[in-house]
Amino acid sequence: MNRCCLGLICLVLTMLPLSAQERKRRVAVVNFDYSTVSNYVYSIFNTNVDIGKGVADLMVDQLVADGAFQVYERKAMEKILAEQNFSNSDRANPTSAARIGQLIGVDAIIMGSITQFGRDDKKTEIGAIGRVTGRYGISGIGKKESKAVVGISARIVNVDTGEVVVTASGNGESSRSGTALLGSGGGTSGSGGGYADMTSSNFAGTLIGEAVKKAVVSTTRQLDSSAGRVPIRTIRLQGLVADFSGGVIIINIGAKAGVKAGDKFEIARPGREITDPATGRVIKRITDHLGEIVITQVDELSATGKFTGSGDPRAGDMARTPEN
Repeated sequence: MNRCCLGLICLVLTMLPLSAQERKRRVAVVNFDYSTVSNYVYSIFNTNVDIGKGVADLMVDQLVADGAFQVYERKAMEKILAEQNFSNSDRANPTSAARIGQLIGVDAIIMGSITQFGRDDKKTEIGAIGRVTGRYGISGIGKKESKAVVGISARIVNVDTGEVVVTASGNGESSRSGTALLGSGGGTSGSGGGYADMTSSNFAGTLIGEAVKKAVVSTTRQLDSSAGRVPIRTIRLQGLVADFSGGVIIINIGAKAGVKAGDKFEIARPGREITDPATGRVIKRITDHLGEIVITQVDELSATGKFTGSGDPRAGDMARTPEN
């Protein structure tokens, strides 16, 4: 066994039937595409704010609060994607999104688009996709009190097949009107620089911030209600025997890796390595089955179980979830 992989979660690309599903579905949210509203974003903020990232961050917060899914940490995902050179255009493609999901070990990826971002002013029509007449430019913003409107569409993508298994869409409209979407309704205007963080209370207090929040909540609740349609991937855990004494085995993975009381682990010992005579690469490893344990006690970094079998386990032997 390659010991550089010790304690890592190994994923098997098979799925459990619905009747066997017990844990929450693991999902990750990638930045939403906002290319179709980018002109309106600039006109509102006076700069190119990444509202796709902002909406994704807000959706993660809402998903965690609702509790229907287990959500992968966004900062950890961004680090991995940067290391793997995944671009924003990659994330907008369901096939690429599926590869991202496989890489970070989730059941599904949530992706989507921002379809509307601006005003409900039918005269200036700034912020409605494909409806700008050209008669009114940015200078027209603020000449009439309007509400903010935002539209979002989202998809849940199966990471094994790239299939879209759930779709949702939500719209939000501010309850107040004003002459500036980044104002609080009183008609004040200003630069969008201070509102670039869409998770901040400053942004939430604006007209456009209120509309974004409503659209995110509406879309997220629809995704929550369809959580049961997302297939759960079978997870195989793998670690090492850390100690064996009196028929009791302690392994070096615990609750942090997903181990829980009642789990069964096969105990095996690495044997011969079969190499390709042409390349010298290892093409097969022979292991000796020693027995199994049923986990009775778990802490963060280790798990304890009673050993049954004919072998004689020792520290360094493999402990892994059986394939069947």
